[in-house]
Amino acid sequence: MRITFIHAHPDDETLATGALIAWLVASGHEVSLLTATRGERGEVVPGPLSHLADTQKLEAHRERELAGALRVLGVSRHGFLGDAPGSGRRYRDSGMRWVREGVAGPAKDVEPGALCTADPGDIVADLESWIHHVAAELVISYDKDGGYGHPDHVRIHHASLAAAQRTGKGFAAVVHDPGDGVRWFNLRDLQPTVEEALRHHASQLTAHGDGTLTHSGGQSEAVTTSVGLLPAPETPPAAGLVDSLAVTG
Repeated sequence: MRITFIHAHPDDETLATGALIAWLVASGHEVSLLTATRGERGEVVPGPLSHLADTQKLEAHRERELAGALRVLGVSRHGFLGDAPGSGRRYRDSGMRWVREGVAGPAKDVEPGALCTADPGDIVADLESWIHHVAAELVISYDKDGGYGHPDHVRIHHASLAAAQRTGKGFAAVVHDPGDGVRWFNLRDLQPTVEEALRHHASQLTAHGDGTLTHSGGQSEAVTTSVGLLPAPETPPAAGLVDSLAVTG
C-alpha cells in the first residue's frame, strides 16, 4: 500500500508515529512523509546547540536532523509542504504557548507566513499536489485536536482531511488511546528504533535510552510506540485500508 504521513514540524513524525512508520516500511508498504514547516520556532535544548535558538541556522539544522531520523525509520521519500510539485509557497512554524497543562494554543507573536494564518485553500491545494505526486492511497495525520492543541497540528488535520476527500483517498487520524473505531498498533518491540531516530532530533529533545525522553521545555514523557488509527468516515476507503494493515501485538 502507498501511505503518506503528513506532519507539521520535524520530530513530530518520530514522536507521534515513529514506530508505526518503521513497522509499515518493514512490512513492505511504500511510506512517504510530508512535513509542513521546518520548525523554525522550535525551542532548543540547553547545551551544545543553544546557539541555534532564534537564528536562521535552526531551520537548516532541523532539516538535517529530520533527514537523519528518516534514514533510521526507513523513509526515503520526503518533501516539505509547498515544494515541487506544489506551488512554491513556503510555510513557517507558527509557534505556540501553553494555555493550560498539556494543551497548547497559538503564540501571541505569530509571524508572517505562519502555517496557522495561511489561506486554508492554499494549504489544501499543496497537499493535493503531494498526494497525487506520491500516488498515496491512505493519508495519515493528526486528529481534530492536533494531539495536544498545537495550532499547526490542528490546521494540518483539517487540511489533510480535506485534501484526502478531494482526491478520493482514505484518511486516518493518529490517536493515542484505544476507543470505538480505533485500530490499535502495539509496537513496543520497535522502541530501540524509535529512540535511535529520536536521538537525531537533539536540538528539540533528549532520548534517554530507557523508554523516556525530555523535551526542550523540560517536559518528560514515555517514548511512544503503541498508537491507534481512526479512519475518517468522510473518506470511505479509509476503514478498509486501515483494516488491511492488521497488526496485533
